[in-house]
Amino acid sequence: MLSHPRPRRAQSGVMLLEVLIALLIFSLGVLGLVGLQASAVKQSGQAKYRADATLLANELIGQMWLNGRTFAVLQTGFSSAGAGGAQYNAWKARVATALPGADANPPTVALAAIAALPVLIAGVEVPSAEPPSTRVTITMRWKAPGEPAADPPHSFVLVNEIK
Repeated sequence: MLSHPRPRRAQSGVMLLEVLIALLIFSLGVLGLVGLQASAVKQSGQAKYRADATLLANELIGQMWLNGRTFAVLQTGFSSAGAGGAQYNAWKARVATALPGADANPPTVALAAIAALPVLIAGVEVPSAEPPSTRVTITMRWKAPGEPAADPPHSFVLVNEIK
């Protein structure tokens, strides 16, 4: 049995419809890629701010290790309480230039003296000969450009113990 070929008129426009559907699928894919690219750029910027905050906090900890490790010396030079110490104020200026919005949310450096734990000798607690240490808590906040004002600032907290 021979089949009769369809007349050309019944198939006219089918190829055009297929091309339009293919263009629609392609354009949706391209729009998805553009959205992913925008998100990647935003996340890259946020990662840079987090890395800068980490480097700045580690820089301050390094200065504390070099300048003197006693609680009194650290409190005088590095605490953010009151007017702040000289080393803290110099570091705070570097933070303000590196992190956007850090001047509106100044970093804090809190210090706490920690007594050395007693030593157990033959089941008896004996005061330790170790000098007391200092717990340093550095908190930095920033707000990236273009973020809504109602959003809370990003923050980074570093806790370290200096002996």
